[in-house]
Amino acid sequence: MYLLSLQSSKMMGLKVIITGATGMVGEGVMLECIANDYIKEILLIVRKPSGVAHPKVKEIVHSNFFDIGPIAGQLKGYDACYFCLGVSSIGMKEPEFHKMSYELTRHCADVMAAQNTGMVFCYVSGAGTDSTEKGKTMWARVKGKIENYLLQHSQLKGFMFRPGYMHPTPGAKNTLKGYKYITWMYPLLKHLMPNSTSTLADLGRAMIAVTVKGSDNKILEVKDIKMLSKEL
Repeated sequence: MYLLSLQSSKMMGLKVIITGATGMVGEGVMLECIANDYIKEILLIVRKPSGVAHPKVKEIVHSNFFDIGPIAGQLKGYDACYFCLGVSSIGMKEPEFHKMSYELTRHCADVMAAQNTGMVFCYVSGAGTDSTEKGKTMWARVKGKIENYLLQHSQLKGFMFRPGYMHPTPGAKNTLKGYKYITWMYPLLKHLMPNSTSTLADLGRAMIAVTVKGSDNKILEVKDIKMLSKEL
């Protein structure tokens, strides 16, 4: 217990980078980081101004995530990246989705790792991701390729998060419009499918937990996310 307390005290004052904060998932993670005492500073990398005003938060507006080299010097000195940037595969062919997902994520991870060797890198993947990279579902293959790259990265401590349905954070500004038709079902879904449903608050707290305490499990399914969210 003493060693855990000592470790936790050393981890106070964490500095984290969040991508995708103008989307639903990234905003939910950001709100948890703002509320959490372990987090001292949050850097948002966004394509457009987020409108967030908080003493913990600063941001870099950068339009081209395929080339973050010009801002690399501003990314030094961070403990973790919570990578919540992503696109839907709906309507995309595999080469396009591969570029928008795998190539973009790989580039960002490499640049951040070069500035912060050993940083924690939390990637939001998805339930059903295909680690073999050989299955029939296109998005799952590509996500599996991303996961494998990050897990094998010599300069990162990668953790792959595979959420299912994520209940939005009350009061968040970037909740997808379609969620207003399904959020009322959450109490029922949580009861009927406990291993497929969680909240964005769970996700954010779980990311902070692996940054503070680590985890032997590097691929985190819904049940793992919910368990980790209760550990701080």
